[in-house]
Amino acid sequence: MISAVIPVYNSQESLKELHRRLTHVLQNYGSEYEIIFINDGSRDNSGEIIAELHRKDNHVKFINLSRNFGAQAAISAGLTYATGDAVAIMDDDLQDPPEILPQFLDKMKDGYEVIYGIIKGRKENVLIRALYFLFYRIMSRLSRIEVPLDAGDFCVINRKVVNAINRMQESNRYLRGLRSWVGFRQIGIEYERAKRHSGKSGYSLGRYFSFALDGIFSFSYAPLRLATIAGFTMAFLSFIIGFKAIIPKILGNQAVPGFTALFVAITFIGSVQLITVGLVGEYIARIYDETKRRPHYIISEIKGFASESSETKSH
Repeated sequence: MISAVIPVYNSQESLKELHRRLTHVLQNYGSEYEIIFINDGSRDNSGEIIAELHRKDNHVKFINLSRNFGAQAAISAGLTYATGDAVAIMDDDLQDPPEILPQFLDKMKDGYEVIYGIIKGRKENVLIRALYFLFYRIMSRLSRIEVPLDAGDFCVINRKVVNAINRMQESNRYLRGLRSWVGFRQIGIEYERAKRHSGKSGYSLGRYFSFALDGIFSFSYAPLRLATIAGFTMAFLSFIIGFKAIIPKILGNQAVPGFTALFVAITFIGSVQLITVGLVGEYIARIYDETKRRPHYIISEIKGFASESSETKSH
């Protein structure tokens, strides 16, 4: 049994083509399958199109969230309701080509439990490509776990891995990191990430930056340690500078003038302190999120599952 989990946000133009291509691939593979669309508060007609696909194809199931909770929360909802022995996670914009899914599934037959896609080419603009390149390498350097370079959400994971991820209840979820953290036998497959089928990405530059911070702060204490190192370094430099300024005074010579140097030193130290407070604040904010224990998402409607209900649910 194969479950395809697809978070959807404002992708009305690509959904029918995605369903056609994905259905063709899964039917030819010869296993039972289900396609789970999670409508993450879309403002276009994505919800209506998914409902239409569900009426025409009983393999299609869908979950409507009460508002936009973000792709990570939508994927979490799909993983909660997926029943497959193998679960494929992919985007709704056809940048993750369904035609390579059989390669992922064949690796599962070889005993691998996590098969993730390694992006060897992106069709985004130069700035986005550069930011992704830098992020993955910074994340790899700072993380306490081994996070594969250039590996996105596109993957196939088996039931054991799904169950392990579903047990994790942290609020600021970075599923690529959780996928690495759980362990098991993993392998990557390179693929060319296609151009977006239509429309614009739901991620602004600010949301990309926020997502990157979630990944770094969820799996690394390095920023706090770097702040500590910066503090000790500044204390040492201050001692050296102070020593050089005091010695001439002790020897009876004129004190070293330097209002400008003093001003620069004070502002620099103040900047380091503010950066340190900001880093500490990022961790405190995440602790605050965890203590509130709010659900990752709220479901307004589900269709196609054994226990259907239009009543509001939260997880």
